[in-house]
Amino acid sequence: MNRISRHILCIDLKSFFASVECVDRGLNPFLTPLVVANKNQGTGAITLAVTPYLKNLGIKGRTRLYEIPKDISYTIVNPRMSRYIEMSKKVVQIYLDFVSTQDLHIYSIDECFLDVTNYLKMYHKTDEELAEEILKKVEEKTGLTATCGIGPNLFLAKVAMDTEAKLYKNGIAKWTYDDVETKLWSLTPLSKVWGIGPRMEKKLQMLGMKTIGDIAKANKLTLKQKFGVLGEELWYHANGIDDAIISDFQKEAKEKSFHHSQVLMKDYYGEDVLLLVKEMLDVLTQRLRVAHLEASHIGFGIAYSKNVGGGFFHSVKLESGFDLTQDFFPYCVTLFESFYEENTPIRRISISLGHLHPKTGVQLNLFESITQKEKDEKIALTMDEITYRFGKNSLLFATSLLPSSTARIQNEKIGGHHA
Repeated sequence: MNRISRHILCIDLKSFFASVECVDRGLNPFLTPLVVANKNQGTGAITLAVTPYLKNLGIKGRTRLYEIPKDISYTIVNPRMSRYIEMSKKVVQIYLDFVSTQDLHIYSIDECFLDVTNYLKMYHKTDEELAEEILKKVEEKTGLTATCGIGPNLFLAKVAMDTEAKLYKNGIAKWTYDDVETKLWSLTPLSKVWGIGPRMEKKLQMLGMKTIGDIAKANKLTLKQKFGVLGEELWYHANGIDDAIISDFQKEAKEKSFHHSQVLMKDYYGEDVLLLVKEMLDVLTQRLRVAHLEASHIGFGIAYSKNVGGGFFHSVKLESGFDLTQDFFPYCVTLFESFYEENTPIRRISISLGHLHPKTGVQLNLFESITQKEKDEKIALTMDEITYRFGKNSLLFATSLLPSSTARIQNEKIGGHHA
């Protein structure tokens, strides 16, 4: 993995939903106690956002209304997603006044990455000066306040923004590779860092890792054996290394890939979603096998209920091509455990398999034993043949009979009998 050195800005709009509501009402979000939540859900409603004023009082951005201390008075407003999307697009247009589309990556509705490496000479500015100008322009045109992390790669820019930018008056923090040992390694708890969720944190703690420095000093192969490719990436990130560049995202979007997304008819939580993920992978991998293709890239994401908003979508490059569910599923599990916000209702799942290439079969002779991998492939092909001839619901896993499963319904939508 290369140690690239670019000028990356990671910009986040502070308390975005709540700030938009304040701006539209002519209020200062730093002086106004306002919460965005669905009033119809009562005190159990999850806050989608709270103003910086409330955050300074110790109120978290995602909490239930009944958890807010009774002695704090505040205004509750219902979420208006169409308005937030409108404001997000307006901010993105401001970014595009400074950089081209291939140097902009929209990470979420309120967060973007900008690669300003090739623009500093043109603007005759340092990366910090340019960041300050962009943030001022956003505030002038929208009334919204933003923070910015600057780094030589996407990961360090993101962590600088998440952990340090809010500490400065101008909302800007810059990290270099020299800050890896002095700033990155000391970070704890681990879940403070991008890409490490509460579940992954627990697993790492069980291995004796409590700080990012502990991960950086761990054996890379041990992490890879424990968590696969994501464990190796975790080690690189802990050492401040990230070879991804923004232009790669545009290239990946144009490549041919197989996609499957499912809008859920009720709220799902935690482990129940993983059953659906497996069922969706069964559909995608069957498509791969029918086309005699393998995929060496997986993207996985979830969207929360519209009453909550948000979600995530992340992708992983694999070391080789696969066409079986059991090869892809562990990556989805790890991504889910890393980025899912616990106890948050899920209403959409998206999976994509990319970097497609023709399948390279293994030629056996009479004296070779059939490996488990080859047995799995034979079983999968046999199941493909049965479902092709007699319909998708002619052969189901026992888990497909569980109440949380949607396999039978989805199969009826896709189409059943082919014979």
